[in-house]
Amino acid sequence: MDRVIEQKKWNRKRILTIVGIVALVALIGASFYYARGGSKLNVDKERITISEVTKGQFKNYIPVNGVVMPISTIYLDVTEGGRVEERYVEDGAMMKKGQPILRLSNTDLMMSLVEQQNSVYNTLMQEQIAQNSARQTSVSNMNQMADVEQQLQEAKRLYDLNKKLYEQKALDYQTYQQSKISYDYLVKKKELQENLLSQDSVNKAQQLVQQNKLYAGANDALSLMQKKVGDLIVRAPVDGQLTSLDAEVGQNKPAGTRLGQIDVISDYKVQVDVDEHYINNVFPGLTGNAVVGNDTLNLIVKKVYPSVADGKFKVDMAFKNKAPNVIHRGQSLQILLTLSDDRPALLLPRGGFYQQTGGNWIFKLSKDGTTAYKAEIQLGGQNPDYYEVVKGLEPGDQVITSSYENFGDNQELIIK
Repeated sequence: MDRVIEQKKWNRKRILTIVGIVALVALIGASFYYARGGSKLNVDKERITISEVTKGQFKNYIPVNGVVMPISTIYLDVTEGGRVEERYVEDGAMMKKGQPILRLSNTDLMMSLVEQQNSVYNTLMQEQIAQNSARQTSVSNMNQMADVEQQLQEAKRLYDLNKKLYEQKALDYQTYQQSKISYDYLVKKKELQENLLSQDSVNKAQQLVQQNKLYAGANDALSLMQKKVGDLIVRAPVDGQLTSLDAEVGQNKPAGTRLGQIDVISDYKVQVDVDEHYINNVFPGLTGNAVVGNDTLNLIVKKVYPSVADGKFKVDMAFKNKAPNVIHRGQSLQILLTLSDDRPALLLPRGGFYQQTGGNWIFKLSKDGTTAYKAEIQLGGQNPDYYEVVKGLEPGDQVITSSYENFGDNQELIIK
């Protein structure tokens, strides 16, 4: 007799199917849970900083560091190379404009000066010789003109007389005709002599202009050469303090070598390093202030250097009034540089949260202050104390502004 075999209700295949379905449902549920902000973290209220968003005047300024420098610096470069023969002053000396600093020697330059002097002398001598020759030619032409005029006058007298006698039949035709030919010849000769005198006058004027140009050119070259020789004595170009003097007796200094500098210390400027983030916000005319002791010093941006090095660019600032006595060269100043006028804004105190969020979101507390949720925000300007809130928060909102480094990816904080 056959026996009915009872089938197992939970075979291996069915169990695996059910486990897979349960896991899938759990995964979907977890994803939904986290998407809804379900990941939570308990935080100690004493270990976080809670700040309030307020309305106020946003002061758009940044702190920068500057160094006091001379108002200007004039560099001393060798214009004509040479050997250092003598030093008249020492490094650090106070100089007056035109005061000699050192003397160089240059044999080739001195020889060139002598040659140029000879060239000017020769040009002058040639000009004088040419002028004498032209003068003699003019005198000769004028003498010839005088002779022609005298001969013409006599020929005209004889011609007029012979013509009258010929008309009266008292003189033969041949004699009359000979006197007429002589007269006509001398008339033409006078015309030629007049043209010669006129051309001689023009030539003499042109020659004089050309000779004057040659002499002026040679003289200018001599003046330039004399200036080069004069530059062998290096002088202070302005009043100021001589610094960084690098020249010892016996050294050869080629043209273009830097010898030192003159610092104009009648006033001072402050050279400031500014983060490249602000390069489009800083321009001449902006103001700032620095506190030195009990004095508040007002400064103004005079020049912005566009080149960036190591993430910073340089700015020259001048004192609005003459630099006070408390200022000295090389002094460091902490300056508050104002980037724009004050404006009404929502103010969010600065904090470490920015390092993790980049200012794109923040943990905002609930009304009862027991929880905090992520809230998207947009920030504008910033200063050492506040961020300017553009959107995402309202006055009176409580937010966590301390670092989020230990919060992980949690979407909600439970504040204990």
